[in-house]
Amino acid sequence: MKKLFSVFLITLFAFAGAQESKETANRFFYELTFKPKKDSAKLDKVITILDITDKNRSIYQDYTVIAQDSIMKVEIEAMQKAGMMKDLSKSLKTPKISARIYKFYPGMKVQYVDKIANGFTPSNIGYSEDLKFNWNILADKQKIGEYNAQKATTDFGGRTWTAWFSTDIPFQDGPYKFYGLPGLIVKIEDADKNYSWVLQGNKKVKDYTEFSYIENLMHASGGKVNELSREKFEKTFNDFKKDPFASVRPMMTQEMMSKTIPGMDGTVGDMMKKQEKQYKDFYNANDNPIEKEIPSDKKKK
Repeated sequence: MKKLFSVFLITLFAFAGAQESKETANRFFYELTFKPKKDSAKLDKVITILDITDKNRSIYQDYTVIAQDSIMKVEIEAMQKAGMMKDLSKSLKTPKISARIYKFYPGMKVQYVDKIANGFTPSNIGYSEDLKFNWNILADKQKIGEYNAQKATTDFGGRTWTAWFSTDIPFQDGPYKFYGLPGLIVKIEDADKNYSWVLQGNKKVKDYTEFSYIENLMHASGGKVNELSREKFEKTFNDFKKDPFASVRPMMTQEMMSKTIPGMDGTVGDMMKKQEKQYKDFYNANDNPIEKEIPSDKKKK
């Protein structure tokens, strides 16, 4: 999987047991249209989700991997039955976003979490912030989809944002880190239209888990978040993007690298090279972050 850990590791751990959850959530689907490269007019689209749970929190993330849960369940059950590994990269669509953003109610503390490799184990790193948006609520109103919405503006991350919120949906939340309006944000975009989210629908999720079938199966949720300063997080994650297998490589002997896995093409070394390229391609595909500027008070060690 190119989102948080390699397909190679998925296949290695595919015979683990799944986890359970008793949480429920209201899931809101946002179509995100964004410009991944600063010097290109090309736009990408992806469905993202905001899950507002009954345990006083919300989780925002890419929906791509979770949307493939049923396909992956069939694939892995077939692998288990056959007793043979399979390269699941041929079945998975690539996500666009790797991070998760948590907001904790009612104080709305924001936590940004991503994964790095710690040897063969995914590890969560993140930072927290008491983020306050200075919203300017305007009189303008219009229909966004099926919702009656009102306009508001704010500055954040070096961009000027226009949001439309609906009091028809009684959650003061929104996609990514955005929140704090008297209703759910149903549309928000920056002035230059580098990033634009539009609400597409919602549903109730019973037995909610924030993690995909694959992550639960592998027990690969990353464990407790290693909380860092924003500056330390950026450095650690950038180092990981430059060399995703830095912590794995010392653990691999030449003998291990030369081994083959039944049902998969090439040696373990070949697969690692392939996955390293996929990691780098994934991270290099976007040089136009949502937040162009990090406030100086977030750069403390």
